[in-house]
Amino acid sequence: MEQAASPRHYTLKEYFALQAKSAVRHEYLEGEVFAIEGNTITHNIIKGNLVAALRPEARRRACRVLDESVLVVVRANAFYTYPDVLVTGDPADLRDAYLVRHPVLIAEVLSPATAEYDRTEKFANYQQLPSLRHYVLVSQSAWVVEWFRRDEAGQWVYTLLTTAESVLKIPDLGLVLALRDLYDDTDVAPRRVLPGLEQG
Repeated sequence: MEQAASPRHYTLKEYFALQAKSAVRHEYLEGEVFAIEGNTITHNIIKGNLVAALRPEARRRACRVLDESVLVVVRANAFYTYPDVLVTGDPADLRDAYLVRHPVLIAEVLSPATAEYDRTEKFANYQQLPSLRHYVLVSQSAWVVEWFRRDEAGQWVYTLLTTAESVLKIPDLGLVLALRDLYDDTDVAPRRVLPGLEQG
């Protein structure tokens, strides 16, 4: 029986060289390199709506809102990835031309292929970033936003937003974003209540 070939392991130097010449973005995880799939138009619109909502207050706070073309050092020499949206105000990040090491917020727009990974293994890695205070997951299939906030004790507090009246409020970033605005200009509809589950 023929054995499956072992995945190639890249040094960090080889990974950066690959990224410099490749039209495709790659995630780096402990020596293995994974291509990041292209995104849908809906994904792009949702991401743009979130960036637009974050940017005005971020500028007033001397922070930057960056999108999926920016590489985040999650674990030095071990895990490098491209979040859909991030916010950083760290002076070192503002000086670096290529890498972000101290994001305060990371947001991922979920796709069927990556949703489980974004909720589990990727989030577990993101939690190792001492600077990270907010992790936001946005569905492409219905109006569903999952917000994880790190509290003063270092515990992650979960908030689920699913209704047309729901508003994502992150006071320390000055964000007040209604789901109707987050999903504006998309064909994504609010989640329907199943028959028999309506509250009387």
